[in-house]
Amino acid sequence: MALVTFGAIFILFVVFAALLGRCSGGGARFSMGEKVGVVEITGVLTSSQEINEQLVAFRDDNSIKAIVLRVDSPGGGVAPSQEIHDQIARVAKVKPVVVSMGSVAASGGYYVSLPAARILANPGTITGSIGVIMEVTNIEELFRKVGVKSQVVKSGEHKDIGSPLRGMSDSDRRILQGVIDDVYEQFVDAVAEARQMAPAKVKVLADGRIFTGRQAVTVGLVDELGSLYDAATVAGQLAGIKGEPKLVYPPKKKARLVDYLVSETLHNLRRGLGSEAVGGAQFLWSE
Repeated sequence: MALVTFGAIFILFVVFAALLGRCSGGGARFSMGEKVGVVEITGVLTSSQEINEQLVAFRDDNSIKAIVLRVDSPGGGVAPSQEIHDQIARVAKVKPVVVSMGSVAASGGYYVSLPAARILANPGTITGSIGVIMEVTNIEELFRKVGVKSQVVKSGEHKDIGSPLRGMSDSDRRILQGVIDDVYEQFVDAVAEARQMAPAKVKVLADGRIFTGRQAVTVGLVDELGSLYDAATVAGQLAGIKGEPKLVYPPKKKARLVDYLVSETLHNLRRGLGSEAVGGAQFLWSE
């Protein structure tokens, strides 16, 4: 009787834990069996914090045997893309990491995919766009028409470089081009190392052009075609999981009204002012 009672309590606990996991957004975290964690990298990359926290959590969770990155992003800021890239590289030394590309995994979205053991894309995925861009909107003429004049006090000639309130000088352009060229070389080197390609060959592909998933496989930027579940199967095989792995998603944070309002305001502001509102050089593909 004691054994039966203990068994009944254990079953109730498992059922309760599973329901609690579903209610809290944890998905299959409380399910039995070996699991593959799924980290979603979506939208324009303006921050690395949340994604890197999820990567570390899955790395340290012994029940998670491998990680799939579901990338659906046109890229974003250089620094966030590099921070996510570097964190993925560190995690990949501990557990297998496989990338599943969604609709778009271009520019910074491709950059963060590079450290993975395998990269899978759909045939119609938009990827590539290897390059760097910096856009500066000049509204000097507009201010002149409405009678607004900017007065600037600065410590050096280039302190207001990139200001939308004055034209870009030749020396300004040379400085910014030097920054873009250096970051571009970093991107090319990352691709060359990850894809085991000569930098010269990468540069042939790295003129900002985009590829479909099928084209990307042909030129060596992607390993194979497949869906999210195909990527999960590959990750499970690399981790030695027998059978179909169970997918686990990070717990979803409850959305707050203030966060939504701030997000929408920033989104509309960027649309109105242009992509430079994200700030600085970007690994970004724009439709």
